[in-house]
Amino acid sequence: MLRMVVVDDEPLALEVLENYLKKMSGIQSITLFSKAREALHYLENQKADVLLLDIEMPEITGIEFLEKLSDPPLTIFTTAYRNYAFEGFELGVIDFLLKPISFQRFSIAMDKVQDFLSLKNKDTQLDSGDPAPEFIFVKSGVNKIKLYFSEVTHIQGLKDYAIIHTAQGKIVIKGSIKMVQEMFPSALFIRVHKSFLVATKTIKRIERNRIVIGTYQIPIGRNYREDVEKSIGV
Repeated sequence: MLRMVVVDDEPLALEVLENYLKKMSGIQSITLFSKAREALHYLENQKADVLLLDIEMPEITGIEFLEKLSDPPLTIFTTAYRNYAFEGFELGVIDFLLKPISFQRFSIAMDKVQDFLSLKNKDTQLDSGDPAPEFIFVKSGVNKIKLYFSEVTHIQGLKDYAIIHTAQGKIVIKGSIKMVQEMFPSALFIRVHKSFLVATKTIKRIERNRIVIGTYQIPIGRNYREDVEKSIGV
């Protein structure tokens, strides 16, 4: 059961998101704020599971808002401006919704939240032993699962966790993207962004400053672009 907090200075946007949330299952509470500083004070003293956060607000931007929180909830950015997507990835947001937000797109974002929290609760972690050339073991509770590097497409860092995307699904592990990078073979994986590690063989299409892998669009960080171009022979 999720405790939701919604922050947006536009009353209509708050109303739309509240109505969407009321249609979703698994919601324990919905707390709305039209003033960012009031929301900031609330989150410094109360626990929330998910934060729906507008970016362009008069008192303080959503980016500044997140930077002020010592332990922010799982966050979805909501904004009318496309150019904030990369800042969102830098801050570890789980999704980025472009206004006007359809209920269908909103549902996809909430599914991402539920998937992440469900996988996170499985207490999965990488085996800290020396990895074999073709695979690594993933600890899930008392069990060990063999994860083949060839099945991994990309990894996203999200706060203190990493989401490993494979051909069969996703695995959420406790640990940073840097930790994962150190345990995955550098011959097969390349860091393309502060928050993303990508299997080199999957880089077949680049659109401007992002890599397209199926339905995923992965940003290429400014400091990583040269390495990405070398990896594909550009």
